[in-house]
Amino acid sequence: MSLDAPSSQEIDGRGLRIGIAAARFNQSYVDALLQHAQSTLLQAGAAVPVIERVPGSAELPYAAALLAQGEPFDAIIVLGVVIAGSTDHHKVIGDSTAIALQQLSIESGIPVINGILVVENEAQAEARAGTEINRGKEFADSALEMALLKQKWTTNKN
Repeated sequence: MSLDAPSSQEIDGRGLRIGIAAARFNQSYVDALLQHAQSTLLQAGAAVPVIERVPGSAELPYAAALLAQGEPFDAIIVLGVVIAGSTDHHKVIGDSTAIALQQLSIESGIPVINGILVVENEAQAEARAGTEINRGKEFADSALEMALLKQKWTTNKN
């Protein structure tokens, strides 16, 4: 996993509605991601996000699909943390959810931000879910930017 981050830019999120699906598995890490994402969205002026919690990261694509079919969201963020164990299950979850979320984004026309961290150990999870590498903020910034891109190309037909 790269330690790089996209260049930061000021984003005006006023009027944007963001949905968030967050896993309860590895909850302390996911809660930290969620807190950083919510804070970023609110600081940008977006509406209070709609949040749905699900058992684990494997359930996130389904939850995101339900959000996409429900209220009109400008973007959806999914948040989860998958930590490697003694089997390759973490790779299966990481790969399958990434494909499903990308497919959902394209088919629904709603930007879906894949905020599922797949890490080798708890130290990596702690670093990426905390403030050292603030992925929660990055996921929210991406959602805001993609929501504005969607508005630009679907509303104004530029």
